Amino acid sequence: MTDAPPRVAKGLTPEPSATPLATERIAPSLAPERIAKVLARAGVASRRDAERLIADGRVKLDGVVVTAPGTKVTREQILTVDGRVVEGARPSALWRYHKPDGLITTHRDPEGRRTVFEALPRDIGRVISIGRLDYASEGLLLLTNDGALARALELPSTGWIRRYRVRVYGKPDHAALAALKDGITIEGVRYGPIEASIDSAKRDNVWLTVALAEGKNREVRRVFAHLGLKVNRLIRTAYGPFQLGKLKRGELERVQPKVMREQLGKKMPPKTGGSDARRRRAA
Repeated sequence: MTDAPPRVAKGLTPEPSATPLATERIAPSLAPERIAKVLARAGVASRRDAERLIADGRVKLDGVVVTAPGTKVTREQILTVDGRVVEGARPSALWRYHKPDGLITTHRDPEGRRTVFEALPRDIGRVISIGRLDYASEGLLLLTNDGALARALELPSTGWIRRYRVRVYGKPDHAALAALKDGITIEGVRYGPIEASIDSAKRDNVWLTVALAEGKNREVRRVFAHLGLKVNRLIRTAYGPFQLGKLKRGELERVQPKVMREQLGKKMPPKTGGSDARRRRAA
């Protein structure tokens, strides 16, 4: 089976014939930037797919075919893909999304399961997730069009706490839950401090409130399975300062730039615009 060609997303306009009118502000600063990064931020393709576009000879800079993915571009230059000019890169943006269960947080799934990104409105352009929620989990998922911002907010050094409501089947041991605050090692994997407290119990189904900082792959499920508890529902209610709030399942809401500035501080991208905070329901 051959690889599918990279999908060229929105962010392109027809290549103009008059050079003076063709100049596009494709970089947010005067400093040159790698072409793949510019294409990704403009919503044309992921960085990996952008490199494939370059390898296929579909990208030109000032009319010359680009052959090296490390080529840098300034906002004074004309960048085209398949003969269409790349529009100005979108300003950095952040969305809160109430992920339902039954969606996988990846752009491609070899098993053919429906992804979060297939469920999102197409007109928001290409976005990536900040952290993940597994297929069976639900709740708050942060999305952004800025890869650098996503990487910065995922780092453990950020210190942001992830909060969850977790329903487990079984009978939790209070001492074992309390001991999680010191971290735990399971099959050679070290998990950091976890705060877990019992909210309510009905027979063998118990609701817990859980808070942790690292968020390793399937961490909550693995830790509680180690304690003899089966997680049968997991809802993320907060990621750092951002809350799930009253977002309904499948609903998407853009975080206003003012709120981004207040909450992100030094992590705030240098250029952020737009104030559309309307709630929208994904497909």
